[in-house]
Amino acid sequence: MGAEQARERINAALDAIDAAHDVLRDTSSDVVGNNFRVAVAERLETQDRTNRGLMYRFFGEIADPPDGTGLVPAVRDMLWARLRITPQEITRRFKQAARIRPRRSLTGAPVQAELPTLADAVQAGTVGEDHIRTVCRAVDLLPACVSPTDVAEAERTLVQHATKVDAGVVIKLGQRIADYLNPDGLFNDDDRARRRGLHLGPQQPDGMSRLQGLLDPEARAYFEAIEAAVRPGHHQPDSSDTDPGARDARTPAQRRHDAFKSGMETAISSGRLGLHRGHPVTVIATTTLAELDQAAHAVADSSAAMPAPARTGGGSRLPMPDLIRMAAKAIHYLAVFDDHTSRPLYLGRQKRIATADQRIICYARDRGCTRPDCLEPGYHCEVHHAPDWAAGGQTDADKLFFACGCHHGTVSRGELRTEVTDNGRLGWTDGSGPPLVNHAHHPDELLRGDP
Repeated sequence: MGAEQARERINAALDAIDAAHDVLRDTSSDVVGNNFRVAVAERLETQDRTNRGLMYRFFGEIADPPDGTGLVPAVRDMLWARLRITPQEITRRFKQAARIRPRRSLTGAPVQAELPTLADAVQAGTVGEDHIRTVCRAVDLLPACVSPTDVAEAERTLVQHATKVDAGVVIKLGQRIADYLNPDGLFNDDDRARRRGLHLGPQQPDGMSRLQGLLDPEARAYFEAIEAAVRPGHHQPDSSDTDPGARDARTPAQRRHDAFKSGMETAISSGRLGLHRGHPVTVIATTTLAELDQAAHAVADSSAAMPAPARTGGGSRLPMPDLIRMAAKAIHYLAVFDDHTSRPLYLGRQKRIATADQRIICYARDRGCTRPDCLEPGYHCEVHHAPDWAAGGQTDADKLFFACGCHHGTVSRGELRTEVTDNGRLGWTDGSGPPLVNHAHHPDELLRGDP
């Protein structure tokens, strides 16, 4: 089958699916009864799972096309723009597709999927996303001492049951299989290194963030020592350790939180974490003169309104009282903008590599990558010259902007162009339209309809 014929056949099938969706949306189900509705829900679920399998198939082929060209950044950007899903979700789908799709060896020969039984179930539409995630997790938790044959048999057993029960039951089956294959609970250093990790969840409306993960034995030993230091009556956040009458009303969980915070604060204050892109590792916070002045009045007068939170270089919100308290304890970079012109009060020196002062200006103005819709925060960004350094660009504060490593490379390769807009922000274009700025780190601009 030729390329054009394949395109026509695929497009015709997608058109038929779209037409069927139109029929389903336009047909009332008021008179069909719940038994029929349940049957419809079952068929829709199967179709959704089949569609998910097809999505993984195409993601796998995009990442590893049969022509051997490999994945290029422009294709990843195209997925990002057209599917409107986060870069993290794109990466997750690529990784998942790599596990349940056939692969090619370095010589080009086809290789069976890492999880072949799961791959067949996904293609058939008999398991959902929660089943896929659960089976993969159960297999990954098996230690290296388990033979490949036993691992493959565990996968087959889990998938067989996943086609009949929900993911919650599959989790329990995976735990029982692990107990059977590793009754003594033997894990070596490689197993622990593979499983270690912390996940910092998104910041919630009240500013709190959920932290989940697994610590290796060494990390746990460090934490236990810090936790022991923050025992009842010691290192209380709102009182002095020298006050013997201060009552400690914290729960054990709250003391562990304070121990974790104290350890991180001590590590940053020590100055032994080295440099991050030219300046000492520390907390970067940005605000305006008006907000800082308003916060000072609110701290002194409890009836006064507190201004909007400051922003950190990691993209999180930092309430003003926390910022003022942190600044009183240690020297942190606080980039302050004039409230009316939003121009930096202090500029850095001119060099080939951006100075620490110039990076701070980028933190305050850009907050993160300037490529439209990119969510990478300033901590993860490089400094980009506009015009590019190779094209005669200068290392001046108003010609330096944040760009994450991925998008910085697209400019260097000539795939995208950048130019400074009239309002001092960096615009990006591929040449097919006017330069666009990134509103993702300035959501207030979208809310007020600011172009």
